[in-house]
Amino acid sequence: MNIKNSITKFSQNLPPGCKLVAVSKTKPIERILEAYQANQRIFGENKVQELVAKYEALPKDIDWHMIGHLQSNKVKYIASFVSLIHSVDSMKLLQEINKQAIKANRSIPCLLQVHIAEEETKFGFSEEEVFSLLHDENFKKLQNIKIIGLMGMATLTQDSNQIRREFKSLKSLFEKIKLLTIPSTVEMKELSIGMSGDYKIAIEEGSTMVRIGSAIFGARNEQ
Repeated sequence: MNIKNSITKFSQNLPPGCKLVAVSKTKPIERILEAYQANQRIFGENKVQELVAKYEALPKDIDWHMIGHLQSNKVKYIASFVSLIHSVDSMKLLQEINKQAIKANRSIPCLLQVHIAEEETKFGFSEEEVFSLLHDENFKKLQNIKIIGLMGMATLTQDSNQIRREFKSLKSLFEKIKLLTIPSTVEMKELSIGMSGDYKIAIEEGSTMVRIGSAIFGARNEQ
């Protein structure tokens, strides 16, 4: 697969305000550099060890996004450089990100991951838990994180109507939060939905970030 052509195609076809996150998990440095040379600057990884190694090896103007499930004990390894954590799914994780952000003398942007799929294996807050979190006094004390939106993963299905319903439900929550009186550390501006198989539906439902791997790099190599 020609990575440069794929990057160019996505860059030209995404609507204004929708960013391309090139999912580079399991991909070697050389392939990521091909995308970088095609002017791609946002890359997503799902394993901390791999993310750190690639950060150290690749140009420093890359925005690294953590898109996979993140364990609290791994936050310290990425706190100094990660541009956005998509997969925040618990208060415990938020508290650890805040703690490590203080040590790194920065504020770390995050998305709240919301469980919208039918599969129980997917992580994320329920809608009720999101509302509870935003009114939690302990959450309001976390001043070194910035919640800039929501992330969700649709059910792995061929049923496009179901995928659309799930994305629509997350967009609805996104809009509801905008109407709330929320802490100063929360701003709903990013909606991270859509991957290689369903990004077109996600864009129609208001995505501001699509996470694309196989449609850029070819079929992934699982580790």
